[in-house]
Amino acid sequence: MKRQTIKDLLADYKKVLHHDITVQGWVRAFRSNRFIALNDGSTINNLQIVVDFESFDEETIKKINTASSLKIVGEVVESQGAGQTVEIIAKKITILGDNFFEELQSTILQPKKHSLEKLREQAHLRFRTNVFGAVFRIRHSVSFAIHSFFNQNQFFYINTPIITGADAEGAGEMFGVTNFDLNNMPKTEEGEIDFSQDFFGKKTNLTVSGQLEGETAAMGLGRIYTFGPTFRAENSNTTRHLAEFWMIEPEVAFNNLENNIDLAEDFLKYVIQYVLDNCKDDLEFLDKRFEEEQKGKPEKDRAKEGLIEKLQNVVAKRFKRVSYTEAIEILLNSKENKKGKFQYPIEKWGTDLQSEHERYLVEKHFETPVVLFDYPKEIKAFYMKLNDDGKTVAAMDVLFPGIGEIIGGSEREARHDVLLEKMKDFGVDEHELWWYLDTRKFGSVPHAGFGLGLERLVLFVTGMTNIRDVIPFPRTPKNAEF
Repeated sequence: MKRQTIKDLLADYKKVLHHDITVQGWVRAFRSNRFIALNDGSTINNLQIVVDFESFDEETIKKINTASSLKIVGEVVESQGAGQTVEIIAKKITILGDNFFEELQSTILQPKKHSLEKLREQAHLRFRTNVFGAVFRIRHSVSFAIHSFFNQNQFFYINTPIITGADAEGAGEMFGVTNFDLNNMPKTEEGEIDFSQDFFGKKTNLTVSGQLEGETAAMGLGRIYTFGPTFRAENSNTTRHLAEFWMIEPEVAFNNLENNIDLAEDFLKYVIQYVLDNCKDDLEFLDKRFEEEQKGKPEKDRAKEGLIEKLQNVVAKRFKRVSYTEAIEILLNSKENKKGKFQYPIEKWGTDLQSEHERYLVEKHFETPVVLFDYPKEIKAFYMKLNDDGKTVAAMDVLFPGIGEIIGGSEREARHDVLLEKMKDFGVDEHELWWYLDTRKFGSVPHAGFGLGLERLVLFVTGMTNIRDVIPFPRTPKNAEF
C-alpha cells in the first residue's frame, strides 16, 4: 500500500475518502488515549488519528508518547469534530521508534513554550517544532525559487571555489586553510610561516565571496550565478552575523548599473511571490507568531504591517531609487539626526551608512524598499566602476524594512588601467589577482552583479529576528556545536 505524505492527503483527501491508506510520522500529542496528532514534516498541519483503544493491546497504547514515531494503516473519513476536515480511523499501528520518556522531559519536544535560545541549544531537535518546521520549509522554497528564477532567465549555475587564495572584499577577516601540524609549523629564515610547504603551496582561506571567479565565467557564458557557502571570521555575536552563511551572486556581461538594479528588483519580487504562492500555511502560522511578538514591544517599535502584508507590499511597490548623495541630505536634515537619536550621527558626505540609517530611509522616510546608488569610492570595494565624477563608484544597495541592506552590488570596473590603479590604491596585490586583471585584457565588456545573503532573505520572509534561527546549524564565535 503506497504511503502518502500528510500534506498530499490533506490537500486532496477526497481521492482516498473511505479507503485504507498508510501514513507515517511523529506523535505531536496523544489525547485521552484516543486522538493522536501525527506530523511527518511535509506540512505544519497535523493529521488526526482516531484510536479505538479496545482494538489495540494495552502495551502498544502505553508506548505511544510525544515524539514516538508511528506507522499507521487506517481508513480516511471526514472528521466529525472541530479543528480538522479529515481524520484516519486506525486499523493497524506499528511503533517505529519509541522514546526515552524520562529524558524526553528535558527536551524541547515537550508540548510547551521554549525560548528561541533554548531551541538553539537543541538544534538537532528543533526541526520538529512548528516554528522551525515552518522556517526551514520556507528556506527550501526560497532556495528553489532562486534557482528557478535564474534558470528561467537563461543564467548558468557556476560552482566557485570554497578554498581560495583571493580575498574578494579586501577585508582580511577570513578563515585560514592549512594542512600543517599546528604544533610544528615550518618557518622561513625570517621567522614567518612557510606556506610554500603547505598543501596548496601558498596561503589559502575559506572564501568570503565567489564574485571574482564568477566574473571570469560571465566573460564567456554571459549570465551566470553562484549559490554556495561563504565564510567570514568576524568576531561578532550580534543577531545579524554568522561565520558560515550562503550567498547568491549573479554576474551579467553587458549589464550596467541600471540593468543591475532592475535585475535585483525583479529577482527579489519573484522569490517573495513564490513563497506567498507556495507556503501559505507556514506563512499564516508565522504571521500570527509575528503579530504576537509585536504586542510585546513598545508601541513605537511595533511593525506597521503584518508579515504577509509586508511581503505583499514589497512585491507590489516599485523600489525607490535614490543616490547616496540624496540619501545623505535626507539623513542630515532628519529630526532623528538633528536630535541626536542616531547611535551613529550623520555629519558629512562620505559617511558609511549603518543599519539604523538604512532602516530610517526605508521605514520612515520613503515607506518602501529603497535602492541606494553611486556611493563614495572610498567606502566601497576596489572592483566597482569609477564614475566620471572621480568621486563615486557605480555601486548599489537594496534596503528592506526591518533588515536594512539585503543586496549589495555594482557595475564592475571593466577598464584594465583604471582597475589596476584602484587595486594599487586599495593595497590589493595585482600578482595574486593576475587572472582577474587578465579578463580586462581580452574582450572586456561592461558587466555587473550583486550578492544576496540567503539567510538575510529568509530572515525577512519568515519574520524571524535572529539570523541564527534561519540556518539549520549556526556557526558563530565560540560555537561549532553539532
